[in-house]
Amino acid sequence: MPTVYVNPQTGNDRDPGTQTAPYKTISRALRSLRPGTIVQLAPGTYGSANGDRFPLAVPPSVILIGSEATKGKGIHIRGGGYSPSSTDEAIAIVLADEAQLRGVTVTNPLPQGIGAWIETGTAAILDCTFIDNHREGIRIAGNSKPLIYRSHFDRNGYYNIRLTGNAKGEIRNSLLQDADAGLGIEDKAAPLVAENRFLHNRVGISIADFARPVLRNNALEGNVRDGLRLTGNAIADLGKSQDPGGNAFTKNSGFDVHNAASTALVSAGNNLNTAQVRGLVEFVTTEVTTSSLPQPTLPTLQPPSEFGLTDIAGHWAQPFIEGMVSKNILSGFPDGTFRPGDPLTRAQYAVILTQAFDLPEVRSGLTFGDVELNFWGYDAVMKAVKMGFLSGFPDRTFRPGWNLTRVQAIVALVGGLNLEGGHTDILMDYRDRAQIPTYATNAIATATEQKLVVNYPDINQLEPMRDITRAEVCAIVYQALVDRGEADPISSPYIVAFRQSVLPRFPEFHDAQNHWAAGFITEMSEKGIISGFEDGTFRPEETMNRAQFAALLASAFNPQPQRPPANFADVPLTFWGYDAIQKVYRGGFMSGVSSTQFNPQTTLQRFQVILALASGLGLPPGDVSALDTFADRDRLFEWSKPAIAAATQHHLIVSYPSTNWLDPHEPATRAEVAAMVYQGLVYTGKVDRMDSMYIV
Repeated sequence: MPTVYVNPQTGNDRDPGTQTAPYKTISRALRSLRPGTIVQLAPGTYGSANGDRFPLAVPPSVILIGSEATKGKGIHIRGGGYSPSSTDEAIAIVLADEAQLRGVTVTNPLPQGIGAWIETGTAAILDCTFIDNHREGIRIAGNSKPLIYRSHFDRNGYYNIRLTGNAKGEIRNSLLQDADAGLGIEDKAAPLVAENRFLHNRVGISIADFARPVLRNNALEGNVRDGLRLTGNAIADLGKSQDPGGNAFTKNSGFDVHNAASTALVSAGNNLNTAQVRGLVEFVTTEVTTSSLPQPTLPTLQPPSEFGLTDIAGHWAQPFIEGMVSKNILSGFPDGTFRPGDPLTRAQYAVILTQAFDLPEVRSGLTFGDVELNFWGYDAVMKAVKMGFLSGFPDRTFRPGWNLTRVQAIVALVGGLNLEGGHTDILMDYRDRAQIPTYATNAIATATEQKLVVNYPDINQLEPMRDITRAEVCAIVYQALVDRGEADPISSPYIVAFRQSVLPRFPEFHDAQNHWAAGFITEMSEKGIISGFEDGTFRPEETMNRAQFAALLASAFNPQPQRPPANFADVPLTFWGYDAIQKVYRGGFMSGVSSTQFNPQTTLQRFQVILALASGLGLPPGDVSALDTFADRDRLFEWSKPAIAAATQHHLIVSYPSTNWLDPHEPATRAEVAAMVYQGLVYTGKVDRMDSMYIV
């Protein structure tokens, strides 16, 4: 299975999350994970002080693992946060369908704190410790059917575990102690509760409303009031004549069983002192002496594949990986893993390309200051460069250790194989097409047309700027081999097969067709740099905030880092525009309003658009006399005049309805931003010049 690693002491959320370069926070590790991914936690405390954001949402079929052998000792998740749907409960962890929590300790000290919340599906919690959660250790709600197994619950406020709604599932082999109620079962919940110990709670098990649990082989002892208490219309299955309950009630200070419900309780085969019973209880003899329950079906890791790789069986990319391994293009690691979720460096990609393809050289060899003769990948890098797949950077470096992005991997394949024929119309089915850099649109269109693109889990989501994984590289390179007739086709639902014929030539925005900026908007939209809204509008006169502008700049220019990332308190890792803001900050286009604040929601002003373009494009200071064209030049800040003069001299400024008025402090509209960013692309040579009477 793919694995990402987290270490709160040595990790960094800007690292790739590998074993040698782990993430720092669980929050970062849980972003955009595929089903089946393991998140391996190192010892330490995970909480707000470490940068984690709560509640932690574990996606479907993702496994969060600490130390199962010690039930999470030393691996402590501490904290909580309110979910979007509720302000009554503060939750530490939310488990989605088939998600697993293994070997961690969870504490939520907030006044309404709940350790883990399960509302759907069949999540599993194994070998964990829930301690000092202020309200509940675990809440099981909705129609969920989780497995809680071999876990310890201690001092969890009102309930160690509470079931509501129509919840079912199993609670087995666990210790629940020192809470108001060791286990609370309400509404119409009907779990199997088996082989647990309920010690020193106020009430061991509380059953209310119309709940219908099955209790087998539990020990309820030393509880302050009742071992088992029923109210309302609740009924508990405490055994039948051929299926004894096997529950043992001892030393409970009030009653072992207190039935305050409206229906008589039937007890068969339980260790229960009749003098310690209150309410209607019928005792039935049993025909067998012991209860035999089947062992729970525990979620396990997949067995090794036929190639001996222990972490790819059942993986979405398994057939692509096995195809590449069978051709000796890639291999696994000495420990038997393939690590399909690990990122790939530029040098490693060069090795794969040279193993997969043997093409004529199309360019002479280059020398790179960071790829010396004794570098392990020297031969592969040089061959990949000569075949035309890869190239260096303007500073004559290759940067072999840099992680490869998805767009870079695809562009390299298209260039090296000299593929042609795609039209950018085909990109319209990618929901995130605006993230495709301008330089890559033709290559991505060609790769899409040739069925080289493989997107998991959503074929309409390209994620061009994300680091590519080993599994994804296997998929796209294998598809390239299929395209060349050198590999057998694989049937996969994740191979992108868009049909260009059904796509419109241009996105039609009915509210921008006769707008003064229609040409800029159409060109930017066709290239996938900017998009409209779901109702078919562009809304050219709406304003834009700083975060939206950052996303547009990142899409248009894909700037390379020039400075270290910033730590803006108002742009957490979970913020939708985090990556774009960091990219344009590091690329020199934008800065914060202070060293710790970015103000992402603040409305953008016209002069800020101009300054960002001048800065990011590296324009030298201009002659301030160029500003004489503007009747309102005196409204400019003195410090901003050289940069705005430079933008004026390089035709970056577009001003409607008059080129003689700059209106620097007016909010920038979507149309104005589109026009000036387009002019920035003209300056870089990435797009053709456009005739417009509003270009200054």
